[in-house]
Amino acid sequence: MSQIKKVLIANRGEIALRIIRACRDMGIRTVAVYSTVDKNAMHVQLADESVCIGPGPSKDSYLNESAILTAALLTNADAIHPGYGFLSERADFAQKVEQHGLIWIGPSAAMIEKMGDKVNAKKTAIECGLPVVPGSDGAVKSLEDALEWAEKIGYPVMLKAAAGGGGRGIRPVMSAEEMPAAYQITKQEAKSGFGDDTLYMEKLLLHPRHIEFQVLGDQHGNVVIFGERDCSLQRKNQKVMEECPAAILTQKQRDDMIEVCKTAAKKMGYTNAGTFEFMFEGGRFYFLEMNTRLQVEHPVTEMVYGVDLVREQIRVAAGEKLGYTQSNVVPHGHAIEFRINAEDPETFIPNPGKITLYAPSGGMGVRVDSAVYTGYTIPPTYDSMIAKLIVHAPNRPACIMRAMRALDEFVIEGVKTTIPLQQKLLKNKDVKTLNFDNHWLESYLRGDNEKEDLRSETKIKKEKKKIVKKKKVVKRK
Repeated sequence: MSQIKKVLIANRGEIALRIIRACRDMGIRTVAVYSTVDKNAMHVQLADESVCIGPGPSKDSYLNESAILTAALLTNADAIHPGYGFLSERADFAQKVEQHGLIWIGPSAAMIEKMGDKVNAKKTAIECGLPVVPGSDGAVKSLEDALEWAEKIGYPVMLKAAAGGGGRGIRPVMSAEEMPAAYQITKQEAKSGFGDDTLYMEKLLLHPRHIEFQVLGDQHGNVVIFGERDCSLQRKNQKVMEECPAAILTQKQRDDMIEVCKTAAKKMGYTNAGTFEFMFEGGRFYFLEMNTRLQVEHPVTEMVYGVDLVREQIRVAAGEKLGYTQSNVVPHGHAIEFRINAEDPETFIPNPGKITLYAPSGGMGVRVDSAVYTGYTIPPTYDSMIAKLIVHAPNRPACIMRAMRALDEFVIEGVKTTIPLQQKLLKNKDVKTLNFDNHWLESYLRGDNEKEDLRSETKIKKEKKKIVKKKKVVKRK
C-alpha cells in the first residue's frame, strides 16, 4: 500500500465517514473537504486534516473541481476517493485527478464515460453478452423516429434521457397518442437536468424487479461478483429498502447471472467497484445500466459476504490484486438496508433542522452508517438521507424480525424521519412474502394495496355470510 498514504475524500456525510474509517483501518491518513455549512460535520472532526472548499451550495463546494484538486495538492494527498453522488461519475474529473499525478479511487475515466451514457452503455452491454431490454438502436432523433421505434417495440414503451440518472429523465408512454407530448417533455427535462437532450427508447416492463450485481475488478484482469441485491422497493425511482441476496431468485438464476456478469466485466476490462443493474421479469434479466462507483446500498453486500468494499477499492487503486477469487466468495445469511431520511414519512417533504436526540439502535447483527449526532443541525442544502440502518441475520424471516426490533429502538428527535414508513413496510404481508415489484411501493403509498386488502376482507365476509345462510337453510330442512 506504499502508493497510497493519504486520501482526500471528495464527499460529505455518512459516506465520507465510511471512507475515513476504512482508511484508518488501513493506516492511511485522510483529508476531509467541507463547505461552510458543514464546518461542524462529523467527517470534518474525524479526518486527520480538513479543508474548506467553498460556500454551502454544491456547485460552489462539493462540485467545485478546482477547489477539490487544489485541496488535494496543498495537503499532499496521494489519492482522491469520490464516494457516490457529486463527482463520482464525472469522467472529466477522474481524468483531471490523474493528470495532476493523483490516484483516482474508482473505475477509469474512459470506463465512466463509456458506461455513463445510456446509449453507449447498452451497446457495450450487448457486445459483452449481457441481456438487454428490447429498444431503439441508439438515440431516438425525432418524434417521427420515436413513433416508428415504438411501433416496432410495441407499447407500452419508456423514453429515457441518454445522460440521465437517479430516476430522472424517464417517462412511460402507453400509446401513440401520448407520444408527442411525452417526447417533448422528456427532451426538455433531459436538457435542463443533464445538459443533453438525447433520448433513447426501451420496452416498458410492467411488473419488473430491480436486481443488481456487485462487481469488483483489479488492474491484473481479475474480476469477482459479490452476488446480488434486490432494490425493488422504490419511490419515484429512488430506493427505499435494499436486500442481499435477492430471495426471489433460484440458485441457478443467481449462479448463471454471476457468470454472465463476470464474463462481461472481464471483457470490458472493468476495474474497481461497479454495479450491473437489471430489470427482472418473468424469470428473465434485462440490463438497465451500470453504476461506475460505489453504491449507497453496498453495506448489505459487505454484511453478507464479509468484505470491506471500500478497502478493496483502495487496494485495487494502488495496483494490488484482489484479495478474493470467485470460488472463495461465499454468502452468509441475509441483510436489509433501510434508508432513513429527514422527511415527513407521509408527504416526503424534507424536514431539515436540529436533532435534539439521536440514539441509534445496536445489538447483534445491527450496523448504522450515519454522520449525525445529538445537537447536529441538518442543513436544507443537501440530500435528506441522514442514516442507513443495516441488519443481518441467518435468513430473511429472522432478518425482518431483527429489523423490526432495530427500527423500534432507533430514536431521532427534533426532525421527522422515514422510520415510521420503514416500520409499516416490514409489517406488510406483501413485503414479508416477496409479493412486490418496482411499482408496488408507489401503489402502496397511494393506498391501492390497502383498498385491495379491504376489498378482499369484504369478499371474505360476504362468503362467510353466504355459508352461514346455507347452514341455516339446511337446519330448517
